[in-house]
Amino acid sequence: MSTAFSERLELPPALEPGTLRIIPLGGLGDVGRNMTVLEFDGRLLIVDCGVLFPEDSQPGVDLILPDFDLIADRLEDVEAIILTHGHEDHIGAVPYLLRLRPDIPLVGSRLTLAFLEAKLKEHRIRPVTTVVAEGQQLELGPFDCGFIAVNHSIPDALAVHVSTPAGTVLHTGDFKMDQLPLDGRITDMRAFARLGEAGVDLFMTDSTNAEVPGFTVGEQEIGPVLEAIFARARQKIVVASFSSHVHRVQQVLNAAVNNGRKVAFVGRSMVRNMGIATELGYLQVPPDTVIDAKQIGSLPDEQVVLMCTGSQGEPRAALGRIAKGEHQVSVGTGDIVILASSLIPGNENSVYRVVNGLMALGAEVVHKGSATVHTSGHASAGELLYCYNIVRPKNVMPIHGEVRHLIANGKIAESTGVPRERIVLAQDGHVIDLVDGIATTVGAMPNGYTYVDGGSVGGISEDDLEDRRTLGGEGFISLFAVVSAETGALIVGPEIHIRGMAEDHGVFEEIRPELVAALEKAVAEQAEHRDTYRLQQVMRRVVGRYLSRRLRRRPMILPVVIES
Repeated sequence: MSTAFSERLELPPALEPGTLRIIPLGGLGDVGRNMTVLEFDGRLLIVDCGVLFPEDSQPGVDLILPDFDLIADRLEDVEAIILTHGHEDHIGAVPYLLRLRPDIPLVGSRLTLAFLEAKLKEHRIRPVTTVVAEGQQLELGPFDCGFIAVNHSIPDALAVHVSTPAGTVLHTGDFKMDQLPLDGRITDMRAFARLGEAGVDLFMTDSTNAEVPGFTVGEQEIGPVLEAIFARARQKIVVASFSSHVHRVQQVLNAAVNNGRKVAFVGRSMVRNMGIATELGYLQVPPDTVIDAKQIGSLPDEQVVLMCTGSQGEPRAALGRIAKGEHQVSVGTGDIVILASSLIPGNENSVYRVVNGLMALGAEVVHKGSATVHTSGHASAGELLYCYNIVRPKNVMPIHGEVRHLIANGKIAESTGVPRERIVLAQDGHVIDLVDGIATTVGAMPNGYTYVDGGSVGGISEDDLEDRRTLGGEGFISLFAVVSAETGALIVGPEIHIRGMAEDHGVFEEIRPELVAALEKAVAEQAEHRDTYRLQQVMRRVVGRYLSRRLRRRPMILPVVIES
C-alpha cells in the first residue's frame, strides 16, 4: 500500500493543469474534525467541516477544529462546502470557517442543513444554502457533483461523487448497509454500481469499523431490547444518546408509549434537534408523549423517561452533570440509565467516569457492552468488502478513522484486487494528486489542531497545553527575589511559594542557601551589566535540579527577579 505514515514529506509541487488535488485536513488519524479539500483549475471544493472533541490530555479545551491556515488566503476560491450529514464531527466547525467568509455556499440534505442553520443562528450567521437530495446533480464551478443516499445513524445522509476532467472521486461520507433501516432508506448500492461501471478513479471510504468482521447490527434489533428494559423498569429511566440520533429517539418514544411513560428531552441540543426533526417529519411523536422537562416532578418516577445528551462523558452535558449531582434531574437506587451510543476512541475515561458516578448514586447502567442498546452507524468489514467488489475503483483512499482503521480498510481493498500501489494511506495535511487515473501522494502541508477554548479560537498552542498538563500533574512553584539596582546585593528573598504539591514548605529550606549562593555568584559575574533574566534562569536551574534529584518531580517553575 502507498503509505506515508512514517515518512517525512516535502511541500508539494505546484498543481499541474488537468490534475485534481485532494488534501484531507481532518478525519485521517482521528475519529472527528472531518474535512477534505479538492482543488481543480484554481478552484476549491470542501467536503465536510467538523469538530473533534478533546481528550483528557487536552485540559480546558472545548473543541478541536481543522487547521484552516491552508485555505485562509484562498477563501474566495471556495465554490462550496458539501456536507454529507448532520453529525458534529462533520458540520460542527462550519460556523468557525464562515467567520472567515460568511457567504461560502453550503450544500447538503434538508435535515443536515436544518441542524446546521439552527447552530449558525446561535453564532449569528445567516448562511447561503442549497438543499440537495439523492439522485440530484449540481455544478459547482469545475466540479460536477452527484449525491447518493446512504444509510447512517442519522437520517438524510449522503455520499457524493465529484467529477472533473481529471477523473471521478466517490466519497462515501459515513455509511453502513443496514438492509432494514427504520426509515426504509437504504444505501443505494445500485448507484454505486452504476458509478463503478462508468469508472471511479478514487474511492474514499469510511474506515471506522474496518477492523470489525462481518456486518453491522441492524437498527431494528435495538427496539426489542429497549422494550424489554422499559418493561422491567419500576422507576425512572434515563437514556443518553447523541442529540442528532433521530432513529434512537424514535425507538425510545415507541417503547415509552408501549409502557405508559412520558418522555422529556433534556439538554439544549437534544431539545433543539428533536424539535427540528419533528417539524420536518423525520421524527414521529405519538400524541401526548413528549412533555417539558419542568413537568417531570409532577409525575411518578415509573411514568418518566428522560432523553438526554452526554453519552460520550462530556462533563458539561446533561448526563455528566446528573452523575455529579449538579443537574435538576437526579438518579438513585432503582433508576435505570441507558447509554445508547458507541464509545468514540479517546472518550473511554470520560465515559467510565460518568458510569461510575451514576452507579455510585445507586442507578443501574446499561450500555452497549452489557446489552444490545446501540449499534454503530458505520460499515463493518463485510460491508466494505461488498462495496469494493461493486465499485471496482482504480484507486482507494481510506478516510474517517484512526491509523489502525485506515490500514485495516486498505487491506480489505487489497483483498478484492485493488493493486497495492493504488491504495493511498494518508494523514491529515498530505497532498494527493489524481491524474491519468493514478492517485499519488506528492507531498504534505503543515497541518495541526486548532483549539477552541471559551471565546478563544486558535489562541491555545501545544506549549500552553503542556503547561496545563504540568500544572495538573506536577504542581507549581514561584520564586521571588529583589536585588539592589546599585550593588546587586540580595535585598528580599529568595522566597519560595508552592501550589499543588504534597511537600511542605519546609522541604525547600535546605535548598535556600544553595539558591542564595548561586544568585550572589551570578550577580558578581554581572558587575558591569546586570541581567535580571539571567538571574531568573539561575534560580530556575538550581530549584529544578534539586526537585529532580530529591523529589523526582518536574513542576512548573516561575522565577521573578526585580531590581530596587
